[in-house]
Amino acid sequence: MNKAIKKLAGETAIYGLSTILARFINFLLVPFYTRVMVKSGYGELSEVMAYIAILQVILVMGLETGCFRFANKSDNPGKIFSNALFTVGIVSLITIIAFTLLSPTLSQMLGYQGYELTFVYAGGILAIDTFTSIVFAKLRFEHKALKFATIKTIKILTETSFNFILFLFAPAYLLRHPGSPLNWFISTTPDFSYVIFAIFISCIVLLIIMLPEILKIRLRFNKKLFLQMMTYSLPLMIAGLPGIMNDFIDRPLFRFFTPEGLDWKSELGVYAAWGRLAVLMTLFVQMFRFASEPFFFNREKESGSKELYAQVMEHFTAFAMLIFLGLTLYIDIVALILGKDFRGGAGVLPVMLMANVLLGISFNVSMWYKLSGKTSYAIWITLSGVAVTLMINISLMPLYSYHAAAWGHLISYVVMLIISLTLGNKYYPIPYKWKRICSFMILGLILFGISSILPQMGFVLKTAVHTLLIIIYILYYIKIEKINLWKLKL
Repeated sequence: MNKAIKKLAGETAIYGLSTILARFINFLLVPFYTRVMVKSGYGELSEVMAYIAILQVILVMGLETGCFRFANKSDNPGKIFSNALFTVGIVSLITIIAFTLLSPTLSQMLGYQGYELTFVYAGGILAIDTFTSIVFAKLRFEHKALKFATIKTIKILTETSFNFILFLFAPAYLLRHPGSPLNWFISTTPDFSYVIFAIFISCIVLLIIMLPEILKIRLRFNKKLFLQMMTYSLPLMIAGLPGIMNDFIDRPLFRFFTPEGLDWKSELGVYAAWGRLAVLMTLFVQMFRFASEPFFFNREKESGSKELYAQVMEHFTAFAMLIFLGLTLYIDIVALILGKDFRGGAGVLPVMLMANVLLGISFNVSMWYKLSGKTSYAIWITLSGVAVTLMINISLMPLYSYHAAAWGHLISYVVMLIISLTLGNKYYPIPYKWKRICSFMILGLILFGISSILPQMGFVLKTAVHTLLIIIYILYYIKIEKINLWKLKL
């Protein structure tokens, strides 16, 4: 295995260990939520979190990647991060003020009367996450993966702890102490607002922890540099929306397009719960992105860089399909994570996992416009994906509910991948070995198909057969990549 790829794998592992730990701890909340909350309550949480997720991408304005681009070309990277932090600082301040003033209007408009304070918490979450995103980008640029990982883990531990405290102890405490100041912040009845409040508290803790890093950055504003960075970064912000939009924009649509006779909140709750089970694939894509983005930029001018990018794609696809098989072949076991009321949507999991595989491949392919500086093309790629997502959901959700939403993800990513690859071959060709890459995907889907048509069998035998299918896939990967396990060192 190429030494540069080994280094990338090492950094991915560091980012991944913290992110895996953090997401795993957060993952434990899925069985918790689906047992302490009804389907409609989980649907409400999913809708509000969808708005937060989409706005987070918009407010950062693509400046994380912009910082990497300009810092690598500057003899003074500090001024790049200073300018970016000043910019998002202003945006964050405007955000928290706007949400505080508009929270009554927002809660009434969305049908969440009585949850005005919850929308103030949402504004605080957005403001703090936007501001600290640049500090996290600086840690990634400086290859301080361990510090990055530690801070991220502390945040998720704080969030998780407050979730358990609020749901398990707060209601009883508030009933015994009706005059408690805690009543000013949360309701006596546990609901989705508890989750938002817990995230808000974790963001405050994050801000306190990051103060030493924040104070190292001297805030200075350079108008010329600002315009250059925004010209580069804003298209990337739009390009960053398809992943988020395809993950979350379908959730508000449940309000309007759920089949007649079904409760949209409950349908959304089931869909969102199964979406959370696909988190392992999303997690892999995210931790790969954390490590690979600076990796790609750092090696842009090296000889053989394009061949190296092609190798990265192969290994990424192979591991992504391994995760796909692991979750789909053991789906009966995976389903037990959810509460009984949520287990009816198992059919969407393979579709959502495959969509996330394609999202990761699209990220690899999309590096062509980031490295070549042609980020304006990202706008058109993004718009095509969003258009497909909306078209499928609006036309098919009234018939197929959350199944339409899952297929909307998949088809949208296919369209964006084709467009991005076509343009990339024209402006920044990378010699991807598509036969080899597709062979991993095809073999994975064939093995999944075999598992689906097998006759009924006992649990032990079924698990053994599925494990054998996974071993076949791993052996194929080892053979096709000519990996010597005895000499493999990271």
